[in-house]
Amino acid sequence: MTGRDTRSRWGPGFAFGFLGAVALAVAGLLFSRPDIVAMGLPLAMLTAVSVFRRVDSAPVDVALSAVPATDDDGMLRTEVRITGEADFAQLVLVQSERRTRRLLVPTNGSPVRASSRALHSGPVVAVKASARGISTDATMLDASTPVIEAVRNVAPGATSLPRLPLSPRLTGMHGTHEGRRLGQGGDFRDIHQFVPGDELRRVDWRATARMARRPGDLLVRRTNTLSDATMVIAMDTADDLGEVVATWGRGDLERSGVTSLDLSREAARSIAEAAIGTGDRVALHVLTHGGRSVRSGAGSRHLARVEAAIAATGQAAEDARFRRPPPVPHGSVIFVLSTFFDGAASDVALMWRASGHRVVAVDVLPVLDERRLSTEQRIALRTVLAEREDVLHDLRASDVDVVRWNGAPEADLTAMAMARR
Repeated sequence: MTGRDTRSRWGPGFAFGFLGAVALAVAGLLFSRPDIVAMGLPLAMLTAVSVFRRVDSAPVDVALSAVPATDDDGMLRTEVRITGEADFAQLVLVQSERRTRRLLVPTNGSPVRASSRALHSGPVVAVKASARGISTDATMLDASTPVIEAVRNVAPGATSLPRLPLSPRLTGMHGTHEGRRLGQGGDFRDIHQFVPGDELRRVDWRATARMARRPGDLLVRRTNTLSDATMVIAMDTADDLGEVVATWGRGDLERSGVTSLDLSREAARSIAEAAIGTGDRVALHVLTHGGRSVRSGAGSRHLARVEAAIAATGQAAEDARFRRPPPVPHGSVIFVLSTFFDGAASDVALMWRASGHRVVAVDVLPVLDERRLSTEQRIALRTVLAEREDVLHDLRASDVDVVRWNGAPEADLTAMAMARR
């Protein structure tokens, strides 16, 4: 605010003062009590002064700051500070978009701490706040300040994954996975004639003494290379469906239970931690138009970037359908995380599989609670679930691995890893 709004103090104080003075005057005249009339004179004089005295409005400012969590109790704490020239401020708080609180607070910057429980991972509006200034006698109320909000990115949990599926064509030159190309560090490959460029320390003297055909021939022992893999996580954020089917389409995240995006963020973080923990590279793509992407990388710092992007991923807008699939490195293992109600995620998975990538379709639909559904709603649910099963059947028929995250994903992914193709 660049200036101050000057106005007369026509407010609650004037109304009470004027009515009080009139009531005392009428009562004194009716009962012939000059003393009662005299009691109303000071009140009338103060009211008259408040009418003709002009003052500057006293605006207030609202500031929100996140409080770092000291323990893992699932609470989001935010400090609200009100500053300004008003004597007091009426503060309106909306916590987690559910509970509304109205407080009368001083404007000296003393913190007011608001706490709310995070029911879901991802972007969460912890607090919405607005305020308006109040004078000491309550005769001046400023207009409310614009509503500001504190959005916190809540990190999902993670499941320990012992092994992840690998691509049949590993392209990296350094890592922990047994490759199929000539290199160093892997298992025995063959015995070969020494050629320029071979290291002398790799000469197998026993094989040379036993198998050399001419004097001076040397035989070297060759091994496979140890390679790293590239894991690509593709998150479909078109739907955010909760356990309670009755809440679908209502946006009631308080009663929805665990949602599909909760499971998707958990799966994405678990895959990223497992991959980077074994020295592999990880890339993240959100399948929306203009969705965030994290390029392929490795190491703890890269893992922190990926986890931050996962925690900041929310449901896509209706007009944010991705136009084209993001580019992925050659020989990648692609994890497509979706509910597969919409055919877009399955289409891009099939396209990647046709390009030669190994694709794992991760089904993140939670276990459904069908209570409180009418007969018509149950029939509609059965119909869309049958269509979804057709989509998953087409994926399996196209040699795409399918795993349900709400079951035992670590066992299923380990079995897929052992069946390397």
